Amino acid sequence: MGEHAAAPTHIPVLFSAVMEGLAVRDSGVYLDGTFGRGGHARGVLERLGAEGRLLVMDKDPAAIAEAEQLAQSDARVSVRQDSFAHLAEWDATASGLDGVLLDLGVSSPQLDNAERGFSFMHDGPLDMRMNPQAGQSVAEWLAEASESAIADVLWHYGEERQSRRIARAIVARRTERAIERTADLAALIAGCVGRGESGKHPATRSFQALRIFINRELDDLDSGLAAAHARLRSGGRLAVISFHSLEDRRVKQFMAAHAKPPASNRRLPEPRPFTPTLRLIGSKQVADDDEVRANPRARSAVLRVAERVG
Repeated sequence: MGEHAAAPTHIPVLFSAVMEGLAVRDSGVYLDGTFGRGGHARGVLERLGAEGRLLVMDKDPAAIAEAEQLAQSDARVSVRQDSFAHLAEWDATASGLDGVLLDLGVSSPQLDNAERGFSFMHDGPLDMRMNPQAGQSVAEWLAEASESAIADVLWHYGEERQSRRIARAIVARRTERAIERTADLAALIAGCVGRGESGKHPATRSFQALRIFINRELDDLDSGLAAAHARLRSGGRLAVISFHSLEDRRVKQFMAAHAKPPASNRRLPEPRPFTPTLRLIGSKQVADDDEVRANPRARSAVLRVAERVG
């Protein structure tokens, strides 16, 4: 969730494109599955009429506290602390949705708060949980995971080519002392990897991998896409912002699978007739140079939009 750092005047990533993509209807029901700092949510509210509704979800208790303040001042808003993976389990979505927004990844407030442990740029406890009240922290997992399990996570979720070397170094270090700080882990990885890609900190891929794994982000994305598809009314829009190729690939493939017939293979039996349930709205959208200059975190953002049909 790449939002601008200045809270009072921040503009969320790809804001105009998201609003255009959602095509907010005056009396529609919309769900923001990743409230974050609430920039996109407030944009939806500005476009909703008195009969419209906005449903808000987030795992993060800090984001939920801010969302509840918004709900106290606007009766159109309902709030639930949960992953968007479970949006179809929320009774408020049962009658259908006219739009769903998923702004994936980690938000600016999470990155900027050293105590959350998301960033190798700020020393803090090695946590990385979107919801610090649930599950294991990264430090707890690294203290007990096998060398092969650590290497697998770094490779599968971070595409880190030095995954085995880093895992070996982590296991060796924890026999001397626990790895409990972000700066300690970042320095350990830098010692293994060296300078790495131009402009990228050598710990970038590993921190991404550990965050995705500890928060089950890709599993949640798969479940959330399916749940959104199930709850969208005909004509409803699904807008998804992703920040790395693992997420974007899943979003692209999901939308294409419901919008385009599968490729035929004359060696296989004739496939069943294909009935599309999504229509792709344009191609992927990315931030322009002006937005990237104003908000460097927008550089890797990709927006895809699809409309429910049938």
